[in-house]
Amino acid sequence: MTDHSDPFPVPRAPTTYDEELFAAEAEAILATQTDADRIDRVRRELERGFSELGRIGPAVSVFGSARTAESDADYLLARRTASMLGAAGFGVITGGGPGIMEAANRGATEAGACSVGLNIELPFEQVTNPYVDIALQFEHFYTRKVMFVRYACAFVVFPGGYGTLDELFEALTLIQTGKVVHFPVVLVGRSYWQGLIDWTRDRLLAEAKIAPEDLDLMELSDDPAEIVKIVLAGARRQGVVGGGPQHRKF
Repeated sequence: MTDHSDPFPVPRAPTTYDEELFAAEAEAILATQTDADRIDRVRRELERGFSELGRIGPAVSVFGSARTAESDADYLLARRTASMLGAAGFGVITGGGPGIMEAANRGATEAGACSVGLNIELPFEQVTNPYVDIALQFEHFYTRKVMFVRYACAFVVFPGGYGTLDELFEALTLIQTGKVVHFPVVLVGRSYWQGLIDWTRDRLLAEAKIAPEDLDLMELSDDPAEIVKIVLAGARRQGVVGGGPQHRKF
């Protein structure tokens, strides 16, 4: 069968700024900016994030699926966990969207804690949930990730998909390479995460792809009180508990 497709298609407009940046050398995507423009946009995103989040005090980044329904047990557990973290003196940072993100922001708000949502530009609209005190919109995943790590003293990770896994392994890589220290990563949902833990042990460790101590970088818990205890212990080791921004690790 003969292919009659146009070998020189008309470039289409990018759906996001990230798509344009990553496809800047591809003729199929229309370039709307210069590299200088792109660098300036990244700089402004970082500046805005530093300015808005620099005074929130100790906080925990909570991750999980945007597809989790309000009636789901994971939603209820995330809401309760975030509320208890808020009562313990921690703000809560999420991706600002629905599902687990909404549950965590909701719990923080109910505890009177700072509730942050870092939304991201996507080809499909993701509306910021109504339980966010500080809402920031990001065009680039990588600038957003800086905020998740810089302004948190722990990650609490509920069941989720590719985005959640990306954030989880970003944190583990930063800890393993010494970019952040004494930084707890708590996986919530033993039945969901146990397969990943087993695979990490049986394949990565067994084949010497990681060191034995790397297994200890993740902790499993379904108990909000235990999660708060783990986060508090890590925050004390970092020196970020008890005084707000002046005690931060940055």
